[in-house]
Formats: sequence, structure tokens, C-alpha cells
Amino acid sequence: MTTKFVGMKDFRQNMSKYTQQANKKQVRYIILKKNKPVLEINPIDEKDFAYIKLSKELQESEKQIKEGRFYTQEEVMQEFGLI
Repeated sequence: MTTKFVGMKDFRQNMSKYTQQANKKQVRYIILKKNKPVLEINPIDEKDFAYIKLSKELQESEKQIKEGRFYTQEEVMQEFGLI
């Protein structure tokens, strides 16, 4: 992956162009404001995104279990009329 530096004004004016290039060409952009880095644009792989989303959902599930907010398998089966 290559890294390119872009000024804030140029980035604002051409945001869609830079985001498309980041995804298609695997380019990482560092956005500069007065020659200081303020923002980073990285392409996101769909698998990475799915993993991040799943890990957040798992963390929430673990929190609910610790709080006692869950259903047993039997309760679920009764709810759906399976037993």
C-alpha cells in the first residue's frame, strides 16, 4: 500500500476522488492542515469491516450475559413453539 499526503483544502474539494482511489488502488492518504497531519484515510477490506462489526456485537453480547439479560435455549424453543 502506498501513502500520499494531501492538503485539507484539496481533500475537501475532491473527497470522493480520494476515497475512490483509496479503495480501488489501495492508497493511504494523510490529510494535512498547515503541514500537520490531522486525518488519515485508509481503504477498508470488507472482511475487516465484518470482523470489526462482529467483535463489537460479541462485546455487547458478553456485557448482556454478565448483566443477566439472556434467554436459555429452552425459553427460545418455547417462544417459537418448538417444544
